[in-house]
Amino acid sequence: MKLTLGFSPCPNDTFIFDALIHHKIDTGGLEFDVQYHDVETLNQKAFQGELDITKLSYHAFAYAVNDYELLDAGSALGFGVGPLFIAKDPALAERLKKALESDEEVDISEHSLKIGIPGKYTTANFLLGLAFPNLQNKVELVFSDIEQSLLDGTIDLGLIIHENRFTYQTKGLHKVVDLGDFWEQTTNSPIPLGGIVVKRSLDEELKLKINRLVRESVQFAFENPKSGLDYIRSHAQEMAEDVMYKHIDLYVNTYSEHLDNEGRRAIQQMFDKAQALKLIPRTDKRLFLTR
Repeated sequence: MKLTLGFSPCPNDTFIFDALIHHKIDTGGLEFDVQYHDVETLNQKAFQGELDITKLSYHAFAYAVNDYELLDAGSALGFGVGPLFIAKDPALAERLKKALESDEEVDISEHSLKIGIPGKYTTANFLLGLAFPNLQNKVELVFSDIEQSLLDGTIDLGLIIHENRFTYQTKGLHKVVDLGDFWEQTTNSPIPLGGIVVKRSLDEELKLKINRLVRESVQFAFENPKSGLDYIRSHAQEMAEDVMYKHIDLYVNTYSEHLDNEGRRAIQQMFDKAQALKLIPRTDKRLFLTR
């Protein structure tokens, strides 16, 4: 049986799925037709129900929850892993930082600032809305283009994710706020970034099998961290090996094996807060795959 599977080419995802798609674990006869896309493209594909199994942002999951439910394995949650809000102009970065720290609304003159985001439905954009609700002049860019757009002056502020967390300072860009820290201080919970979802319409036992295989793939990767090096590197946009593994260490952790109660609580908390602010629609569907 062949299933469609979508995830990003980023090191955390290729690290997680290497053993699964290359049969380093026994997949019990399952084959996977893999599609590699950035997170916002994956979000859009989930909205259309195009893939059997896919990575998506937790923000987007709220809009795909009628068709998908969340696996217990494969998620990216954690402390200190959130998106960063950055600027080229250090004075602008400092001004916005002070406004956030003093819990003041951003001055109306700032509202025309153009902000590059990695997608409307990314968790990063959701967190930006919590921190700076008045900043609405946003342009969607591929996440890997945001730093250069700041340097070129085509945007004033940028919302960066993935490996760009490790490169922005070397390019002379300045942090406004770590939105993961902002979430953690507000909720005392890990930040839910992205998860792996499966189509609700699939057979229940098949869904549980998929969950088990993703978990086994994560466990294999933890036990054999260099096993997928060539595969990870082939998709890592010429990233240095140490940066690749910093990226993996940041996003792949115990929550990637099992959400457990703490992870589920953080995800539910995000849904509850977003629904209360009318940022996402309400749902009566169960979020989590359970027996």
